[in-house]
Parts: sequence; C-alpha cells; structure tokens
Amino acid sequence: MLIQAKSRAREQERARTFTETGRRAQIVTAAIETIADLGYARASFTQIAQRAGLSSTGLISYHFAGKQELMGQVVTDVYTLISEFMTERMRGMAGAAQALETYIRANVEFVADHRTQMKALLEIFLHGGLTYDAGTELVVLSPVEEILRGGQQAGEFRGFDARVMAAVIQRAIDGVPFLLETHPDLDLNVYADELVMLFTLATRESS
Repeated sequence: MLIQAKSRAREQERARTFTETGRRAQIVTAAIETIADLGYARASFTQIAQRAGLSSTGLISYHFAGKQELMGQVVTDVYTLISEFMTERMRGMAGAAQALETYIRANVEFVADHRTQMKALLEIFLHGGLTYDAGTELVVLSPVEEILRGGQQAGEFRGFDARVMAAVIQRAIDGVPFLLETHPDLDLNVYADELVMLFTLATRESS
C-alpha cells in the first residue's frame, strides 16, 4: 500500500509539473502576442489573461511574481528559440566564408519567420525591460568574431580588426526589427543578399 501511495504521489506530481509547464508556456505565448499587438505599456496582466483565455489574472500571478518576471521569461524563451534555430543552421559549415554567409542569412531568416516574437522583444528592449550590458555585448559578438578570426587564420579573410568587423555585422543584423517598424514590407531576402555581398567584399582576401 505504501509503495502504491508513493507511486500515485509521484504520478500526481509529474502531472502537476506538466500542467504548470504548459500553463506557463501558454501565458508567455499570450504575453508575446499581446506585446507585439498592443505594445509594452498596454500589455497588462488583464490583456494577457484575456488573450490566453484565462478566467482571471490570478492565474498569471500564480506563475509569475510580476510583469518584470514575465517579461524576463519572454526574453529567455525568445533567445532560446534563436539559439536553437542558429545552432541547427550553423551545423556542418565547410569554411569561414560559408559560415559567415549562413550566419547572416539565418539571422535574417529567423526575423522574417518570427516577426511577432521579434516585435515583442523590440518593445521590451525599447521600454527598459531588457538590459544590454558589456557582458551581453561580448556574448552576442563572440560567434561572429570567432568566424572572422577563424577565416583570418585559414587565409580566407584579409587582415582587419575582427571585433570591429563583428560589431558592424551584428549591428546590421540587429537593425532588421527596427527597420521593419518603418518598412514592414521590406523584402528580407533582398536585405540578406545585400548584407552577404557587402560583408563578402569587406572580409575576403584580395587575390
């Protein structure tokens, strides 16, 4: 009897954990959609609860201590999605030039395919809900800087300041969500083509 009781307790705990995880994900998804649609300032718990189909804001408060914690989870989830997407796209690159082109195209592709998430992230950033310190800057630049330094060592790229070049490339990519705010019909395939051409010419070793 004791063993059966413990087994049932474990099953109930797993069920609660699964349910709570699903509820948190539901709330985060609703928060992303609400922020993208109404803006950060108007994305109240009431609005988010309505979009999530919840009976009251108390269900949000049960899972998140406040708006700041919920926004933090939104940022974490979007960054996790970006990381998983980029990891898959960057797998098996044959050389630095191919890696750089893929890095640029994949980042732009992610923005094109996840406009709601990126608009929400932009809103959070613009309203102080997302901090961007020196440590964050280095983490963001490190993948592209690693590609550039590897290309220089392999003789694929000319000599240049890899950190400066990495910063310029990353800014060109990070600017896409801002550009879409004023030019929502921008052809992102053309944008990616232009960036690839620009940075191919800027980095390649002269023959």
